[in-house]
Amino acid sequence: MSEGNILAEIQHFVRYVVSAVASASLYSADHRQVQRLGGEAFAYLQAALTTEEEIVLLLIEDELVCNKTPLDGSLYLSKFIKIFHEKGIEHLKFLRQVEFDELRLLIVSLSRQAGIVPGVRSSAHIQLGRLGICTDSVDAGKVAEVDKKASLSFEEISCFEKEVFAEVYDCAKEKKAFGMAGINEIVTASIHAFEKMSGSLKLLEKLLALGEYTFTHSTNVCILNLAQAKSIGIEGRLLHDVGVAALLHDIGKLSVPEEILSKPCALSPEELGLIHQHPVQGAHYLLDMPGVPKLAVVCSFEHHMKYDGTGYPKVSVGWSQNLCSQITAVSDYFDALRTNRSYRGALEYATVAAMMVEASGTYLHPLLTRNFLYILGRTAVN
Repeated sequence: MSEGNILAEIQHFVRYVVSAVASASLYSADHRQVQRLGGEAFAYLQAALTTEEEIVLLLIEDELVCNKTPLDGSLYLSKFIKIFHEKGIEHLKFLRQVEFDELRLLIVSLSRQAGIVPGVRSSAHIQLGRLGICTDSVDAGKVAEVDKKASLSFEEISCFEKEVFAEVYDCAKEKKAFGMAGINEIVTASIHAFEKMSGSLKLLEKLLALGEYTFTHSTNVCILNLAQAKSIGIEGRLLHDVGVAALLHDIGKLSVPEEILSKPCALSPEELGLIHQHPVQGAHYLLDMPGVPKLAVVCSFEHHMKYDGTGYPKVSVGWSQNLCSQITAVSDYFDALRTNRSYRGALEYATVAAMMVEASGTYLHPLLTRNFLYILGRTAVN
């Protein structure tokens, strides 16, 4: 493709991105109009990348340069440049492997008003240039280096996670691949939130008070996993992967009919059989998913095995349950009892703690359970 054709494709890309950003700010990220405009923008971007390894947009004062060539002015280009200025972006690089999910998340971030989210973030194949803009790359040693000023607050994580999981769940139900950018961002933001609280564990207070749950079950389990992992000295890339594993541990439940998951009475043997298949279903789905750490696959498969091996799925004698799976089992057990379910209400903390002590050594790892209750006990009295 000639340089002129590439520039024409980028002009069209800019027009549809600006329109998608405007629609997302008026409606919602999953509105049909936003999806359509984002799809058009992605098509033009892919066309421009057919002969290029990357497309670089560089802002020089009030001029936008594409691969070293200035773009001709237009109304949409002016609005695009204004967005660059407002979000503090100086250059934007798209790699050939870019996925639609990455562009969609970029559009959603660009549509947010100041103060709702702390900035626009890079992803695996969309790289933004400016000090303070974060990357969702999970290369070893890079996760902990993300600028803390650009991390999400505890309250902001709640808003963002619902968007992320809506897309993940839609993809999972159709057995499609989903982008990891949002999942990685939730984990990174949660880790930074812990660090900003200087280890006071105040982030867990909302998880101790009935009626004050902020997050979905998966994010509750993620936060509890991170608290456990940090308390036993896990840091860096492994800490991040432990959080991702928690967020995705129940992904296999999307293969179970909703009427079974929400049934208010006892399940039949056939229905229980479907429930017991969800760890295997989840592991199979995640196994070949790009960007998903293998620890998340293992955790999805193992989190219901039980410490004494009497859970499900059944495995060969001598199978050793991964530490991350054991940590997740503790977090999952606690959160499942502390939240409302279709067949019962949420239980008081003291009741749940007593049940966990009783399950210690059979369902749950005894030392991890003791440590978990110690962490929450410290939180309760702080």
